[in-house]
Amino acid sequence: MHVIHSISGLLNSVIHHSTDFVFPASCPLCAMPVSMHGELCGNCWSEFNWIGHPCCVRCGYPFPANLDLGPVPMCPVCASGGCALDLIRAACVYDEASRSAILPFKHAGRTLNANFMSRAMIWALRDTNISPDIVMPVPLAWRRLFHRGYNQATLLARPIARAFGVPMDIDSVRRKYRPNMGHKNAAQRAENVRGVFSVVAPDNIRGRRILLVDDVMTTGATFSELHRVLTRAGATAVYGVVFGRVVHEI
Repeated sequence: MHVIHSISGLLNSVIHHSTDFVFPASCPLCAMPVSMHGELCGNCWSEFNWIGHPCCVRCGYPFPANLDLGPVPMCPVCASGGCALDLIRAACVYDEASRSAILPFKHAGRTLNANFMSRAMIWALRDTNISPDIVMPVPLAWRRLFHRGYNQATLLARPIARAFGVPMDIDSVRRKYRPNMGHKNAAQRAENVRGVFSVVAPDNIRGRRILLVDDVMTTGATFSELHRVLTRAGATAVYGVVFGRVVHEI
């Protein structure tokens, strides 16, 4: 058995190095050489507005670096009980730089971007003490999934589930098709997403702590609606992580 594992490891190493020789590792955004497939070059990495400390302990909203909010910083929305989930984290601010990664990933088949995006999302969760039982990508309506060919949230969720050592659930919640939310405001987004999700396997949800995964959070309406249906189905906690979040003045 040890010999079999050794041979398997050797074959995997040969395949890996052969792939590197034929397809040298390059930055997925600018094609500059990098040391590992799927990672960003230094120039592209520096263009992103990564979210670190200080940030809101509940929703991860970024604060100015020179702002001292004490040991438990909290934004006004969370302080007033308005957070969509039990905890949210985002890897970076949704701006021109992050759009250059997210939009091709979401709409143009640049699925390799999921590699560095998911790693950044795992890093964004490093300071939390959450222990999810399930990692759940935000469901995509069948019509949109058929036209796009993949759910970008699923591609992000898979390595996150592996990092936590828990299963990924893509079957317990379904989503009805609704027209794209486009440039709707927060109230319109909340109304547009109301009732689109349904729990079809409540036994998989009851008593579970669930980590939702999506590419972007704009107003939090999607997370909020999922929180509503999941907690109604018996989930004990609902967390969320995204690659980019829109940062509004608060």
